[in-house]
Amino acid sequence: MTRGYSALSYLFKHRLRRRAADRAGNAAIEFAIVAPILMVFLMGIVCYGGYFWMAHSLQQLSNDAARAAVAGLTSSERLSLAQSTFNTEIADYSTLNPSLATVNYQGTDQEFTISVSYNAATTPFWVAAKLLPMPSTTIVRSAAIRLGGY
Repeated sequence: MTRGYSALSYLFKHRLRRRAADRAGNAAIEFAIVAPILMVFLMGIVCYGGYFWMAHSLQQLSNDAARAAVAGLTSSERLSLAQSTFNTEIADYSTLNPSLATVNYQGTDQEFTISVSYNAATTPFWVAAKLLPMPSTTIVRSAAIRLGGY
């Protein structure tokens, strides 16, 4: 009686060992575990890369607008020069929509600041906002110019 049980136990253990030694399908199982994590990492790289690219582009636009505004004598003239330079140069950036951007001027007799605000909520870089902790959809960059020497 005990022999039958041990023969059955031996057969069961033998089949388990044979199946444990069988490595077919391991790569598919490992890929199924790792692939979602890899996809989230790749989406994060693309989304944050797009955010940094847009932020850098807006910083460059605000720098150029501030440089152009130096030629103005009054605040309204400086804002007009900054706005026209911004409107001219934003056309060179294919993924930036000019209607989603605003240019602001703040200044005194000693210095002024041109700030550019852009609503990036409709861009494809925020598609993973539910999966990843993305930054704010409103990107604000500014450039300050000191007037009259050091």
